Amino acid sequence: MSDDYARRSYGDTAIGFGDKPGIVVVDFQLGFTDPQYPLGGAPLVMRALLNTERLLKAARPLGVPVAVCNTTYMNEREMPYWKISAVRQTFLHSHPSVVLDPRIYEADYDLAVTKKGPSIFFQTGVADYFAKERVDTVIVTGCNTSGCIRATSIDSFSHRYRTLVPEDCVGDIEEGPHRDNLRDIGRRYVDVTDCATVLAQITDWGRRNAR
Repeated sequence: MSDDYARRSYGDTAIGFGDKPGIVVVDFQLGFTDPQYPLGGAPLVMRALLNTERLLKAARPLGVPVAVCNTTYMNEREMPYWKISAVRQTFLHSHPSVVLDPRIYEADYDLAVTKKGPSIFFQTGVADYFAKERVDTVIVTGCNTSGCIRATSIDSFSHRYRTLVPEDCVGDIEEGPHRDNLRDIGRRYVDVTDCATVLAQITDWGRRNAR
Protein backbone atom coordinates (compact mmCIF):
# COMPACT_ATOMS: atom_id res chain seq x y z
CA MET A 1 0.00 0.00 0.00
CA SER A 2 2.76 2.45 0.87
CA ASP A 3 4.41 1.88 -2.53
CA ASP A 4 1.13 2.72 -4.24
CA TYR A 5 0.89 5.96 -2.28
CA ALA A 6 4.45 6.80 -3.31
CA ARG A 7 3.69 6.07 -6.97
CA ARG A 8 0.86 8.58 -6.73
CA SER A 9 3.30 11.19 -5.34
CA TYR A 10 2.20 11.13 -1.68
CA GLY A 11 5.00 12.33 0.57
CA ASP A 12 7.44 13.10 -2.24
CA THR A 13 7.94 16.75 -1.22
CA ALA A 14 9.72 17.81 1.95
CA ILE A 15 8.35 20.83 3.80
CA GLY A 16 11.51 21.91 5.58
CA PHE A 17 12.36 24.45 8.24
CA GLY A 18 11.38 28.06 7.60
CA ASP A 19 12.39 31.45 8.98
CA LYS A 20 11.12 31.22 12.56
CA PRO A 21 9.98 28.25 14.64
CA GLY A 22 7.31 28.01 17.30
CA ILE A 23 6.55 25.00 19.48
CA VAL A 24 3.14 23.73 20.52
CA VAL A 25 2.88 21.35 23.48
CA VAL A 26 -0.43 19.50 23.41
CA ASP A 27 -2.08 18.04 26.51
CA PHE A 28 0.92 17.17 28.65
CA GLN A 29 -1.34 17.53 31.68
CA LEU A 30 -1.19 15.21 34.67
CA GLY A 31 -4.15 13.24 33.38
CA PHE A 32 -1.88 11.92 30.64
CA THR A 33 1.50 11.96 32.43
CA ASP A 34 0.68 10.73 35.94
CA PRO A 35 -0.09 6.98 36.12
CA GLN A 36 -2.46 7.44 39.05
CA TYR A 37 -5.07 8.71 36.57
CA PRO A 38 -6.93 6.40 34.16
CA LEU A 39 -5.34 7.89 31.01
CA GLY A 40 -1.94 8.54 32.55
CA GLY A 41 1.53 7.10 32.20
CA ALA A 42 1.50 5.37 28.81
CA PRO A 43 5.14 4.53 27.93
CA LEU A 44 5.12 6.34 24.56
CA VAL A 45 3.62 9.43 26.20
CA MET A 46 6.27 9.44 28.92
CA ARG A 47 9.04 9.10 26.34
CA ALA A 48 7.54 12.05 24.46
CA LEU A 49 7.30 14.09 27.66
CA LEU A 50 11.00 13.66 28.46
CA ASN A 51 12.11 14.48 24.91
CA THR A 52 9.84 17.51 24.78
CA GLU A 53 11.26 18.71 28.09
CA ARG A 54 14.74 18.49 26.56
CA LEU A 55 13.61 20.34 23.43
CA LEU A 56 11.99 23.15 25.41
CA LYS A 57 15.04 23.66 27.62
CA ALA A 58 17.07 24.33 24.49
CA ALA A 59 14.43 26.40 22.69
CA ARG A 60 13.37 28.92 25.34
CA PRO A 61 16.83 30.55 25.81
CA LEU A 62 16.91 31.08 22.03
CA GLY A 63 13.60 32.96 22.07
CA VAL A 64 11.46 30.31 20.37
CA PRO A 65 7.76 31.00 21.10
CA VAL A 66 6.08 28.19 23.04
CA ALA A 67 2.35 27.53 23.42
CA VAL A 68 1.13 24.83 25.80
CA CYS A 69 -2.40 23.61 26.45
CA ASN A 70 -4.53 21.41 28.61
CA THR A 71 -8.03 20.11 27.98
CA THR A 72 -10.58 20.90 30.67
CA TYR A 73 -14.26 21.77 31.08
CA MET A 74 -16.47 23.33 33.73
CA ASN A 75 -18.82 20.33 33.62
CA GLU A 76 -20.06 17.61 31.28
CA ARG A 77 -22.64 19.95 29.72
CA GLU A 78 -19.81 22.06 28.28
CA MET A 79 -18.05 19.08 26.70
CA PRO A 80 -18.30 17.83 23.15
CA TYR A 81 -19.70 14.31 22.87
CA TRP A 82 -16.58 12.48 24.02
CA LYS A 83 -16.69 8.68 23.74
CA ILE A 84 -14.07 8.37 26.52
CA SER A 85 -15.59 8.12 29.98
CA ALA A 86 -12.28 8.98 31.67
CA VAL A 87 -12.30 12.35 29.89
CA ARG A 88 -15.88 13.04 30.97
CA GLN A 89 -15.14 12.10 34.58
CA THR A 90 -11.74 13.73 35.17
CA PHE A 91 -11.07 16.56 32.70
CA LEU A 92 -12.90 19.10 34.84
CA HIS A 93 -11.66 22.44 36.19
CA SER A 94 -11.81 21.14 39.75
CA HIS A 95 -9.87 17.93 39.05
CA PRO A 96 -6.09 17.72 39.68
CA SER A 97 -5.54 15.77 36.44
CA VAL A 98 -5.94 18.92 34.33
CA VAL A 99 -2.85 20.63 35.81
CA LEU A 100 -0.03 21.06 33.29
CA ASP A 101 2.94 18.82 33.97
CA PRO A 102 5.62 21.10 35.49
CA ARG A 103 8.32 19.44 33.41
CA ILE A 104 7.06 21.11 30.23
CA TYR A 105 5.51 24.35 31.54
CA GLU A 106 7.30 27.59 32.34
CA ALA A 107 4.67 30.06 33.48
CA ASP A 108 6.80 33.17 32.91
CA TYR A 109 7.56 32.22 29.30
CA ASP A 110 4.92 29.97 27.74
CA LEU A 111 1.54 30.96 26.38
CA ALA A 112 -0.84 28.63 28.24
CA VAL A 113 -4.31 28.00 26.86
CA THR A 114 -7.18 25.66 27.59
CA LYS A 115 -8.63 23.91 24.60
CA LYS A 116 -12.08 22.41 24.30
CA GLY A 117 -11.53 20.26 21.22
CA PRO A 118 -8.72 18.13 19.81
CA SER A 119 -6.58 20.88 18.22
CA ILE A 120 -4.54 23.45 20.15
CA PHE A 121 -5.43 25.97 17.41
CA PHE A 122 -9.22 25.63 17.65
CA GLN A 123 -10.63 28.86 19.19
CA THR A 124 -7.61 29.37 21.49
CA GLY A 125 -5.64 32.37 20.21
CA VAL A 126 -2.47 30.36 19.57
CA ALA A 127 -2.51 31.26 15.86
CA ASP A 128 -2.84 34.96 16.76
CA TYR A 129 0.13 34.70 19.11
CA PHE A 130 2.24 32.99 16.47
CA ALA A 131 1.21 35.60 13.89
CA LYS A 132 2.44 38.38 16.21
CA GLU A 133 5.69 36.46 16.74
CA ARG A 134 6.03 35.91 12.96
CA VAL A 135 6.25 32.16 13.31
CA ASP A 136 6.17 30.26 10.03
CA THR A 137 7.29 26.82 11.24
CA VAL A 138 5.37 24.91 13.92
CA ILE A 139 6.91 22.03 15.84
CA VAL A 140 4.17 19.80 17.25
CA THR A 141 4.75 17.91 20.51
CA GLY A 142 2.46 16.24 23.04
CA CYS A 143 -0.21 13.54 23.06
CA ASN A 144 -2.06 11.58 21.82
CA THR A 145 -0.70 11.06 18.30
CA SER A 146 -3.88 9.55 16.88
CA GLY A 147 -6.14 12.25 18.36
CA CYS A 148 -5.02 15.71 19.40
CA ILE A 149 -1.63 15.56 17.67
CA ARG A 150 -3.21 14.60 14.39
CA ALA A 151 -5.87 17.33 14.75
CA THR A 152 -3.27 19.95 15.71
CA SER A 153 -1.05 18.96 12.78
CA ILE A 154 -3.92 19.30 10.31
CA ASP A 155 -4.90 22.69 11.74
CA SER A 156 -1.28 23.82 11.59
CA PHE A 157 -1.18 22.78 7.93
CA SER A 158 -4.49 24.56 7.33
CA HIS A 159 -3.06 27.76 8.84
CA ARG A 160 -0.27 27.52 6.23
CA TYR A 161 2.53 26.78 8.69
CA ARG A 162 5.42 24.56 7.81
CA THR A 163 4.71 21.73 10.25
CA LEU A 164 7.27 19.40 11.81
CA VAL A 165 6.35 16.50 14.08
CA PRO A 166 9.28 14.90 15.92
CA GLU A 167 8.24 11.28 16.35
CA ASP A 168 9.87 10.91 19.75
CA CYS A 169 8.23 14.09 21.09
CA VAL A 170 4.69 12.79 20.55
CA GLY A 171 3.08 9.72 22.08
CA ASP A 172 0.00 7.55 22.22
CA ILE A 173 -1.55 4.70 24.19
CA GLU A 174 -0.43 2.06 21.68
CA GLU A 175 2.40 2.00 19.17
CA GLY A 176 0.23 0.91 16.23
CA PRO A 177 -1.99 4.02 16.11
CA HIS A 178 1.08 6.17 16.86
CA ARG A 179 2.97 4.84 13.84
CA ASP A 180 -0.07 4.67 11.55
CA ASN A 181 -1.10 8.28 12.13
CA LEU A 182 2.43 9.64 11.78
CA ARG A 183 2.82 7.75 8.51
CA ASP A 184 -0.49 9.13 7.27
CA ILE A 185 0.05 12.80 8.17
CA GLY A 186 3.62 12.48 6.91
CA ARG A 187 2.29 11.54 3.48
CA ARG A 188 0.11 14.63 3.32
CA TYR A 189 0.73 17.52 5.69
CA VAL A 190 3.90 17.43 7.80
CA ASP A 191 7.52 16.41 7.96
CA VAL A 192 7.88 13.60 10.50
CA THR A 193 11.29 14.05 12.08
CA ASP A 194 12.91 13.44 15.48
CA CYS A 195 13.98 15.41 18.54
CA ALA A 196 17.69 15.40 17.69
CA THR A 197 17.08 16.83 14.22
CA VAL A 198 14.75 19.54 15.51
CA LEU A 199 17.22 20.44 18.26
CA ALA A 200 19.93 20.90 15.63
CA GLN A 201 17.63 23.03 13.46
CA ILE A 202 16.63 25.26 16.37
CA THR A 203 20.23 25.62 17.51
CA ASP A 204 21.29 26.61 14.00
CA TRP A 205 18.38 29.08 13.77
CA GLY A 206 19.37 30.61 17.10
CA ARG A 207 23.00 30.94 16.01
CA ARG A 208 22.05 32.65 12.76
CA ASN A 209 19.67 35.08 14.46
CA ALA A 210 22.12 35.98 17.21
CA ARG A 211 24.38 37.72 14.72
